[in-house]
Amino acid sequence: MTHSPLKLEFDGAHGARLAARLDLPASEIRAFALFAHCFTCSKDILGARHIAAALSAEGIAVLRFDFTGLGGSGGDFSSTGFSSNVEDLRRAADFLRENYAAPQLLIGHSLGGAAILSVAGDIPEARAVVTIGAPSDADHVIHNFKGSLAEIREQGAGEVDLAGRKFTIRKEFLDDLQTHSVREKTATLGKALLVMHAPLDDTVGIENATDIFVAAKHPKSFVSLDDADHLLSKSEDAAYAARVIASWAGRYLDPLKAEPADEVKDGVEVVETGQGKYQVMVSSGAHKLLADEPEEVGGLDSGPSPYGYLSAALGACTVMTLRMYAERKGLAVARIGTRVLHGKVHASDCDECSQDLKDRKGKIDRFERLISLEGDLDGETRARMLEIADKCPVHKTLEAGAAVVTREDTGQP
Repeated sequence: MTHSPLKLEFDGAHGARLAARLDLPASEIRAFALFAHCFTCSKDILGARHIAAALSAEGIAVLRFDFTGLGGSGGDFSSTGFSSNVEDLRRAADFLRENYAAPQLLIGHSLGGAAILSVAGDIPEARAVVTIGAPSDADHVIHNFKGSLAEIREQGAGEVDLAGRKFTIRKEFLDDLQTHSVREKTATLGKALLVMHAPLDDTVGIENATDIFVAAKHPKSFVSLDDADHLLSKSEDAAYAARVIASWAGRYLDPLKAEPADEVKDGVEVVETGQGKYQVMVSSGAHKLLADEPEEVGGLDSGPSPYGYLSAALGACTVMTLRMYAERKGLAVARIGTRVLHGKVHASDCDECSQDLKDRKGKIDRFERLISLEGDLDGETRARMLEIADKCPVHKTLEAGAAVVTREDTGQP
C-alpha cells in the first residue's frame, strides 16, 4: 500500500515553478529518490509512475517532476537546454534536501538519464544511479530533429515534430548539447551504477548502453530490457524495470540517519516541511516519518494524524507488553495484534470509565483496543492477557495523565 502522490512545486532553473509529484511509502521512509523523465516527456509517463510506485512500496520516496516548459511546469521550453535540465535536477535535489532529505537514488530515462549522469557528482548524498535507455552523449537527441536541423542552424530556431507534438528548438539548444560530455561525467561518477537498456531500442541504440557501461567504474551492473520499446509503453515492461531497480538499489542505500552527532537533540523532533498546511517531518533517532491531517480538514493526508500516532503508540506498547508476558510465561501465542479506535465521548456516557472520568464535564478522549491473540490458548489465559494489556506503560500514562512543560528553544542547553 502507498499514499497517493503529493502535488508539489519548486523553483526551476529559469525561475519558473516546476510541477512535481512525491510518491511516499505508507510506512517508514528508508530513503528518497529523484527521477528525471525523457526528452519532451513528463513526470506522469507510464514508466515513471510504475517505478515510483514500486520504489515507494519498498520504503523509498520518489520525487518526479516536469522540466521547465513541459507538462504542468511553467516556463518556455524553447528557452531551455540540456544545462537548464541539469540545473532543474540540481534544484530538485536541493528541494528534497531542504524539505525532506537529500536523494540517495537518482534515476534517469533517456535524455533524463544523461542529465542524471551529468548532475550526480553535484549531489554528494546520492549513492546509486540508474539510467534507462540513456544516450551516452547529450547531443544524441539531435537525430530526432531530422529535416529541421539545417533550418535551426541557419535561422537560429526551427519547429520539430516529436511524437506528434510540435516544439520550437533554438540553435542555442544544439550548441549547449554539444558542450556536455556524458561519458566523462560517467567515468568520474564515484557511485554505484545500473544501466538498463532494450537491445531493440530504435530511438537510443544499445551501443549507448555499452559506452556508458565501459566508461563507468565498478560497482556497475547492466540489465537488458529485452523487447521493450524506448518509452517502456507496455505495462509489463515498466513494471519489470521498476522491480529490478527496487531490488538492486536496496544494497546501496543507507537508512535515513539523524543529524551529525554534535547536532542530535534528545527526544523526538517535529518540523514543518513547508508542504500543505500541516505536513511535518517526524525524526526520532535514525527514523523519519511524516505526520499530517486528513484532506477534509485541510491537510494532504500524507501521514497519520497526531492522534493516529498516539493510537499507534498505545497499540505498539500493548502488543510488545503482551509479547513480553507470553514469553515469560511460555505461552503458545503465535501472533498478537491490536486495532486501536479513538474518539471523543461525553464523560457521562462512558460506561467503562472510572468514576473520576465520568464525573468530568464535557467530552473526554476514549481509546478502544480490539486485541487479537492467535494460538492454542484457553479462555482463562486469554482473559488474563486482556488484563495484562492494561499494564502497558503507554496505557498507564494515558490514564494517569502526564506533565507537559513548554518553553522556547533558544538553542542553549
